[in-house]
Amino acid sequence: MFKRKKAEEEKAEMSFLEHIDELRRRIIYALIGIAVGCALVGYKVDYVVENILLYPAIKNGLKLQNLQPFGQPFLYFKVILIGGLIIALPFVLYQLWKFIAPGLYPNERKWVRLVTFFTTICFLAGVLFAYFVMIPFMLNFSAYFGTKMIENKFDINYYFGFLTMMILASGLVFEMPMVSFVLSRFGLITAKFLRKYRRHSIVVILIIAAVLTPTPDPINQIIFALPLFLLYEISIIVVAISERRAKKREEELYSNNNENEE
Repeated sequence: MFKRKKAEEEKAEMSFLEHIDELRRRIIYALIGIAVGCALVGYKVDYVVENILLYPAIKNGLKLQNLQPFGQPFLYFKVILIGGLIIALPFVLYQLWKFIAPGLYPNERKWVRLVTFFTTICFLAGVLFAYFVMIPFMLNFSAYFGTKMIENKFDINYYFGFLTMMILASGLVFEMPMVSFVLSRFGLITAKFLRKYRRHSIVVILIIAAVLTPTPDPINQIIFALPLFLLYEISIIVVAISERRAKKREEELYSNNNENEE
């Protein structure tokens, strides 16, 4: 009896160690993916800085300057790191999926694949929205607000921090439908719950828009808030579809069980 118990404990311990080893392996792969992404950005870093990073500022007539002795080297390092993370995001999410996949049922693996794919799409959509819509409006406001007797010159590192914050915030906010889908799969929220608190969500969204947009004008806040309203409505639709499919699967399973009993 004691030998059997000891064998089971050893088996469980081995399984746990294998689990840790798999986690370590996936982290290493993810880090390699990030390193490759950083290398790709580093290879074309001058093009990225001059034609992507500085483009919104140049388009809106902003003058940028470096106020620190090692400001530009640190700027290039941050551009390479952030760019590498964005490029490697799909691969990192894939490694996460490969880690959790063995513990899932076949039907669960199917929707986890979809979550991984659409999570990447939603994040990139948020990045593009921030870069092409939000940031140009905000920079235009900053460039032409106030008296002409005061010349606006911005520190390049502050400018990069502003771009990074807006892009990452927008990318994360655009994950709302996927977060709602995952929460609904675990039974934490329902479409009925989201519809019930729609009015409350409007207030919360306006507060979030006011906090995340650094400019005080209401136009930029509305520009940021409108996609959030749309994403909230999309979340309701996504959760409702998920609930209908789950209910349909339960009915099919129940019907198959009755047929087997007969």
